[in-house]
Formats: sequence, structure tokens, C-alpha cells
Amino acid sequence: MSRSFRNLKRVVHREGLFTLLGLSVLVTLLSLAQTAHAQQAQPWKQIPIPPLHPFHPEQPKRIELKNGLVILLEQDHELPFINGFIEMRGGSRDEPANKAGLVDLYSEAWRTSGTASKDGDALDDLLEAKAAKVETGGDVDSTSVSWSCLKKDEDQVFAIAVDLLEHPAFKADKLTLAKQQAAASIVRRNDDPSGIAEREAAKLVYRADSPYAREPELATIKAVTLDDLKQWHDKTIVPNNMIIGVEGDFDAAAMEKALRDAFENLPSGTAWPKPSGDFPGPKPGVYVVDKNDVNQSNIYIVGLGTLRSNPDYFALSAMNEIFSGGFASRLFQDVRTKQGLAYAVGGGFGASYDHPGMFRVVAGTKSTTTVKASQSILTEIGDLKTKPFTDDELKRAKDQVLNSFIFNYDTKEKVLAAAARLEFYGYPSDFLEKYRDGIERVTTADLERVAKKYIDTSKLAVLIVGNQQEFGTPLTELGMGAPHPIDITIPGAPQQGPGVPGGEGEQ
Repeated sequence: MSRSFRNLKRVVHREGLFTLLGLSVLVTLLSLAQTAHAQQAQPWKQIPIPPLHPFHPEQPKRIELKNGLVILLEQDHELPFINGFIEMRGGSRDEPANKAGLVDLYSEAWRTSGTASKDGDALDDLLEAKAAKVETGGDVDSTSVSWSCLKKDEDQVFAIAVDLLEHPAFKADKLTLAKQQAAASIVRRNDDPSGIAEREAAKLVYRADSPYAREPELATIKAVTLDDLKQWHDKTIVPNNMIIGVEGDFDAAAMEKALRDAFENLPSGTAWPKPSGDFPGPKPGVYVVDKNDVNQSNIYIVGLGTLRSNPDYFALSAMNEIFSGGFASRLFQDVRTKQGLAYAVGGGFGASYDHPGMFRVVAGTKSTTTVKASQSILTEIGDLKTKPFTDDELKRAKDQVLNSFIFNYDTKEKVLAAAARLEFYGYPSDFLEKYRDGIERVTTADLERVAKKYIDTSKLAVLIVGNQQEFGTPLTELGMGAPHPIDITIPGAPQQGPGVPGGEGEQ
């Protein structure tokens, strides 16, 4: 009997209304209550869900100057702010191996040194007074200048950004300071177990000498000179190597004129070469970093991923969602919910724009369940090839991907950033629209095809960062041979003894 029936019956008895007339009223009331209860009990799945609206974000205006420089303008008059960036091709993957860390030092000393007419400290004071900023940065494949300010200060702040781009100072004391900060980061890099796992996983997938995996060392940052910074600047600051994006409250014609006046007369230079290299993937096996000052393990199971330009990218994205996309995913349900082996678990088949991404599954578990958690994850990975995908799994995956997709591009600033990425890597401007269409066309047959094509546990490496003495079960139980120890000693760092980051206790 429902709660509505019971409550109504108590009221009737308490008031002494069990007369013939009362009984008739009671039947009517109970019938109405039962109908209302049935309506309320309808499951949420019965709620009609309308189809998604067409995805056609307003693309920024694209202008290509005669010297090859590309400008992207995205007007947004909602607030009186203007944000801009100048992106240059060439990043840490392009620096000499014996001077690893050059780009980081360059991007730091570039801004702090200031310009030929105003030093970095004076720029800090000026910009702080205007609640504005001009910053420089470096990444694996690019360096950049960016600015942000109120609309009324755009002319002055933009002039500072251009001055920094065209007349950098590069001062010795600022390079020394950047080196000191980099050295402090290097000698402390073994403090964080997850940071160790991330770093060593990249080395396993891309190999230690790969530009996508190498790390700055004390010796390599020491080797960087002021001349190196200047030479890097001269090599990368050429118009056909640059993309400029501006978003905010401005007049498009006036902004285009200002950018043309600043950059159109710059001479073109040598086009930046496209990335190349071999990507053999990891050597299969078990690798361990024995860190004796922790009581839990970071598990990384890694392999080589793919490119976003791969036609199978859409099916792989849907497969990733089914595999590890959320609380209802296969990986989460088995490893965390059913077995309770990990407080965090996730990953999938990664894809980058211009080089293969990384396949990785990451988990955190207590030391004593390290081997069991690793075994369970490997089983789930292998099951992608043998356990059939269901229509319900695919529908849920599509819903999750497509309904969350729009939030990556729900502001003009995000749309501009996405357009700049596509321009930077040479992707078609409608790639985002094709992504949505590609996901919608994925079938269970596509999932089974890509799983069989790309998933191979025999080509994976298992990396564990943890306290090996507390594992309980030997790592040989994973059936991948004897574990390979990884030495994370920091070359040139003081040897401070067991248990201290960088010391003998972490070798």
C-alpha cells in the first residue's frame, strides 16, 4: 500500500468519517491519490529529450597578410574587455637536447627583462595600475605573447605587447633568476609521485631521448646563454610563423588596421618545419620506481596513441567514453565500484594534433593492492576486444560526449582559442562541426573494429611508482617478466640520503 493510501486512511479513521457517503468520497480520493502517485513515479527516462541544436559556432574573422601572418578576430561586446595573443611556432621539442629547458628560460626571461625602452619591473608597475597584464609563455610546440586589459587601455597595452615582441631586452640578471627557479624545480621534481609517474610514462612511450619526453637537467639549463635566447627569438619571430588572435569589445575594422600597421611590413622568414620522427611505442614490460616514503601506488599502463586527423578518431573517442568516461564506464564500475581497488581510475586512447598521442590508463591504489589493481585494469583493456559493445553503452557514450562537447566552446574566447589551434596545426576550420557529426555516425560495429585494430595488451608497458616492499604480491604475477627498475636520480643534485627527494633513497 502506498504512503498516500495509508495517510489518507489514518485521517478517515481518526475523524470518524466511515459513513456510506464518506466511503464514497474515500474511494474517489484514494483513486485520485493513486493516479497522482503513479504519475509521480514515472522514471526520468520517460522525460522527452529534444534533439541537440545544430552546432555552428560563429567563427572569427580570418585575415592573412601578404607576409603570411594570420589574424583571427572575434568580437564580443558583452563586457568592456579585450584579450589577445600572438602565437609562434617552435617550442621545447625543437630546442637542442644539450640545452633542454631553453624555451622555458626564454619565455620567463623575455617578460621579466622587459623591452629596450622599459624594463620588466617598470612594466609590472604600469600594468598593475591598470589591472592589465602582458605575459610571455612557452610550450612543447610554441611560444607566445598574450595581453588582457580594459577596452579603454587597449592601445597602450597592445603597444607594450608589440614592443616586447619586437624589442626584447633579455637581461643577464633575469636569465640568472630564471635559471635559479628552474634549478629549484628540478631538484624537487621527485617530491610528487604522480609527477614522477607522468614524466616516466612519457619516456616509456616516446623513449627517453625523444623531444616529447626529455627533461631539463641542471647541466642543460646551465648551458643556456643570453645569445641562445636572442637567437631563438630571431628564429621564431617571423610573420609567416605567427598567428594573432584578439577577442573582446572592439571594432573589427579598427582592430584590423591596428594589426596591419604593426605587422604588415615585417619581412617573411623561413617557414617553421613540420614535426617528424619515429614513434615506436614502449617496450612491453613492467617498470617500477621504488619510492619508499609512500604507502600508495601510482599505476600507469601506457602505449602509443594516435592523431586527431585519423578517420578512426571519432570511433576511438566513443570507445574511450564507454571504457572510462565516467561513473557508469566499464573501468570505473569494475575496478573502483565492484572491487574497490582504486580511489581514482581513468584514461583512454589519446590523440594529439601533429604527433601520436598516448594511450594510458591511470590509477591510484594502496600499496597492498598494486598488483591486483594492475591485473584488473589489464583485463578491462583486453575485454575491449572480446566483450561486445551494446547499443545502450553506445547511446550513453554519445549522449555524454555530445552533451558536454558544447561546453568546450560556450564563450567567444573558447571559440577563438579553438580556431587558433586548428589554424596552428593546419586542420580545416570546420573540424569541430565534423567532430560532432563523426560521433553521431559511430556504430557498435565501428567500436568493435577499432578495438580490434588498436587495442593490444602485448604492446603495453606497466609503470608503477610506489613502495615495492609493501606490495605483498610480486610484480612477476602480472605475467610480463621481471620488473625493470627505473633510476630517477637527478644528475648533479646533492645526494642527501635515503628518503629525501633526489637522494640515494630514490635511486
